[in-house]
Amino acid sequence: MILFFVLFPVLLGVFLYLFSKSQATRVFALVAQCGILIASIFLFTSARALTETTPLGRFEGLTGLITSVGGFDGVMGVVLMADTLSAVFIVLTAFMFLIATIYSFEENNTPLFWFLLFLWQGTLMGLFLTSDFFNIFVLMEVSTVVVTILVLFDRKKRSLYDGLIYLMVNVIVMQFYLFGIGYVYRYTGTLSIYVANDHFAEVDRSYLILPYALIMSFVVLKCALMPLFSWLPKAHGTSGVPSSVSALLSGLHIKSSVYLFLRFQYTFEVVALREFFLVLGIITAILGFIMALSQTDLKLILAYHTISQIGLILTGFNLGGTYSYLGSLYHMVNHAIFKSTLFLSAGIIAKVYGTKELYNIKGVFKNMPLVGLATLLAVFGITGTPIFNGSVSKYFIASGVEGSLSWILVFMSLGTIVSFIKYSTILLGPKDKNLTIQVSLLQQIPIFVLGLFCFIFGILGQRLITLLFHTEARIDGMGYLEKSLIFFGSLVLGFFIYKYVIKDNPVLMKVKQIDLGFREICIAIGVFFAAVLFFV
Repeated sequence: MILFFVLFPVLLGVFLYLFSKSQATRVFALVAQCGILIASIFLFTSARALTETTPLGRFEGLTGLITSVGGFDGVMGVVLMADTLSAVFIVLTAFMFLIATIYSFEENNTPLFWFLLFLWQGTLMGLFLTSDFFNIFVLMEVSTVVVTILVLFDRKKRSLYDGLIYLMVNVIVMQFYLFGIGYVYRYTGTLSIYVANDHFAEVDRSYLILPYALIMSFVVLKCALMPLFSWLPKAHGTSGVPSSVSALLSGLHIKSSVYLFLRFQYTFEVVALREFFLVLGIITAILGFIMALSQTDLKLILAYHTISQIGLILTGFNLGGTYSYLGSLYHMVNHAIFKSTLFLSAGIIAKVYGTKELYNIKGVFKNMPLVGLATLLAVFGITGTPIFNGSVSKYFIASGVEGSLSWILVFMSLGTIVSFIKYSTILLGPKDKNLTIQVSLLQQIPIFVLGLFCFIFGILGQRLITLLFHTEARIDGMGYLEKSLIFFGSLVLGFFIYKYVIKDNPVLMKVKQIDLGFREICIAIGVFFAAVLFFV
């Protein structure tokens, strides 16, 4: 059954490529996606029943559903394993691609688009299920090619440039990863992540420094942490990318890299840098929202906020607390929901208004009430408004954090609030009678459902964390009230900061011009690699 999640989307993509001129085939694709979602839920319940987790699901002694492709053993064969954590992301992948399929049902009718979409789904599911270093390399290479073609899909001049930058940067960093796993194989004689982990206990620590630095350079670029971030807004926010693709890139695709970060940090636990990545996560979160504040393009604002939110997630993973770790896991799920909502709604808004320029868009609430409501719910989610999903995950991330670190987290939250006060100005304004509004219900319904999930995953947050991660989590009423009061104080402060400091700030206009080209990104990769070697 596990192999089904990798092969079936690929075979479905081939079928749609050959027959997608018929609308009936896209109906079949929709039904098939529903079937994949149901199967993923069954996989999750089965894996949860078999998995013995520690209080964080930190992978120690994990068991789960395992299949060996071709009947070979775990050392020589291709092994797929579904434990509690990977099964959660399989469900999330199935759900997000179902949403993307519904949204794209009438928007994209080309056979190539549907083939690429389902091939992409198969590779992502493979990344969450594989337990082999080399399989990760193959799946990442395939997904890189698929995403590059999707970025180039409309063949606009800017899209061509951004797509090629994305491709070349990934080709460079994949060589780091390939050399890294070469060293792993040399020292352990296996490419199995779990078997190699057992061997690492017997290998001299000094031997692991170089492969760790090589592999983490690859992972950090894929996660878009500072300073290896510049490729992300080019790929996620470029004008030629279909909105469903942007939503999947920011909401789901980047989570596979964060997932790999967790796997490799555990695998290389002997040399893993905790404090280094804590500082890097904080810097990424802060610089990410500063870059977002400088933008006026809807998609670029959202793309830079993806960088900021990934920084927050990595910060939580490296704070060292049980609840902080758990909060980051839940924030990965929440971010997929509210960021996908924002990207899909931004696509509709840009199409109706004929522009992505923030200050040229007004009155979304009155012109498109359902789209405006979904956008507002997602804004509540990403800013951490009380009772919404982001507030629960941010509460757990900040739990047990004291002193200067707690105020740094408040500052991160304030930056997000200010940025989305700016973004939310598109919702207000009078109804435009000259605006031609032709938006399919098949596009409005999925974003409204995602918006509702921002609310549902907030009020049921405590129960969902226990269900998803097999770990009991409790919200302290007084602690949550305190965090809520801090939020409302930040909201008031954020409004005044936006009105009197941020709006039309000349410094931010200069920050907006910061854009690393291919040469600068390659230099940043080298600098980061050297930094990891130095600190290890």
